[in-house]
Amino acid sequence: MHTVVVGTAGVTASDVLAVARGGARVELSEEALAALAAAREVVEALAAKPEPVYGVSTGFGALATRHISPELRAQLQRNIVRSHAAGMGPRVEREVVRALMFLRLKTVCSGRTGVRPSVARTMADVLNAGITPVVHEFGSLGCSGDLAPLSHCALTLMGEGDAEGPDGEVRPAGDLLAAHGIEPVALREKEGLALLNGTDGMLGMLLMALADLDTLYKSADVTAALSLEALLGTDKVLAPELHAIRPHPGQAASAANMLAVLKGSELTGHHQDDAPRVQDAYSVRCAPQVAGAGRDTMAHARLVADRELAAAVDNPVVLPDGRVESNGNFHGAPVAYVLDFLAIAAADLASIAERRTDRLLDKNRSHGLPPFLADDAGVDSGLMIAQYTQAALVSEMKRLAVPASADSIPSSAMQEDHVSMGWSAARKLRTAVDNLTRVVAVELYAAARAVELRTGLTPAPASRAAVAAAREAGVAGPGPDRFLAPDLAAADAFVRGGHLVAAVEAVTGPLA
Repeated sequence: MHTVVVGTAGVTASDVLAVARGGARVELSEEALAALAAAREVVEALAAKPEPVYGVSTGFGALATRHISPELRAQLQRNIVRSHAAGMGPRVEREVVRALMFLRLKTVCSGRTGVRPSVARTMADVLNAGITPVVHEFGSLGCSGDLAPLSHCALTLMGEGDAEGPDGEVRPAGDLLAAHGIEPVALREKEGLALLNGTDGMLGMLLMALADLDTLYKSADVTAALSLEALLGTDKVLAPELHAIRPHPGQAASAANMLAVLKGSELTGHHQDDAPRVQDAYSVRCAPQVAGAGRDTMAHARLVADRELAAAVDNPVVLPDGRVESNGNFHGAPVAYVLDFLAIAAADLASIAERRTDRLLDKNRSHGLPPFLADDAGVDSGLMIAQYTQAALVSEMKRLAVPASADSIPSSAMQEDHVSMGWSAARKLRTAVDNLTRVVAVELYAAARAVELRTGLTPAPASRAAVAAAREAGVAGPGPDRFLAPDLAAADAFVRGGHLVAAVEAVTGPLA
């Protein structure tokens, strides 16, 4: 099994995906263990002094003014975990919780949190055992970290609360730890706070969304190219020299992808002879501009994610010179903004894809295709309601594009008076990405059928490969009306699994 080694310098996006989705094992480097031990010595020295230090010998948030006596400090750390494990609502997905735990471990191993090496080892042991704490949808405001979600994870380390075992059964966390020979953690000064104070949930969801969107944007370039072919559009608008004079990298990449898919097509450009059109509609002609803007938004989001992956987010932190200082690095604004940006871009990509689908189905705008791509229009409704479903998904995505990060509800008796709502931004982005997959799948379903209905002219080799692979995967072709939901589900699975991109790249080589 693949193993990810966690050091002091952070981790990569591929490390997070390997642990969250691939079940990779986690090991701590000797460097990390040494840094953990050194930082712990600093915290213990401060704990022994009479002066109050936030998080070490004081309460938290609005209660930070109270100095906590040594005999109550272990109870203080237990209590913060128990009281903050206050999530409600549906359970969060296993991959999100694993990313959450792994990213918190990443920060702990930076040597900036003051957590003992034994706590970090237990965090790794829980991940490696396949134990997944039960974390709920609601509880994080994206400031002071993803407090409730991280608290539910910390509760599992203490052997309390509920968790899911590797067999998928939810049981008391203490029983699961015992079954895997893991000793529950008895938290000491600073440790409870250090386990809760991070942007790990929203960052983990950002990284997974970026991975999914990378495949989806390539898939959308493919379906846009198929639609262009089916509509007898021109590929002249994809010429590199046209995109070079407006030098957005994402736009050039999308245009190049579409051009690669269309290479060798006999369908493109025939409108110039048969039914003169000066220009194709925006949804066809401007596909690279819209998809390209989304790609550039993703590039910015990756930059933010990479910076966050290299960060040590906690409050207070142990600095290299031995000082322990409070800060506001737990504020989720940098991550929250890009999560919202991506939801906007995804909604717009879905919107333009739906407009192309609608054009394919409208006999007045499809340049000779049958109404709704039906076998016997009137007797058959064809793909009429598939477009309804696609439109409903797009409408939902437009609502999900409303920024969460523009909102703030003060908390903790106005001590935490401005919050990021980054967790909420991440949760709605996951739904948006899920819906975008379905929208692209519907366009694929319609465009593939439309291309096949263009008899007498040969589609591009890459187009033929995409359609053939879809058919082999159970995405049925033209014919009389049938139960459509299973066909659309097959198209969804085909896109979601990256099979559309793989089929095309077998002909074109890697897409950008």
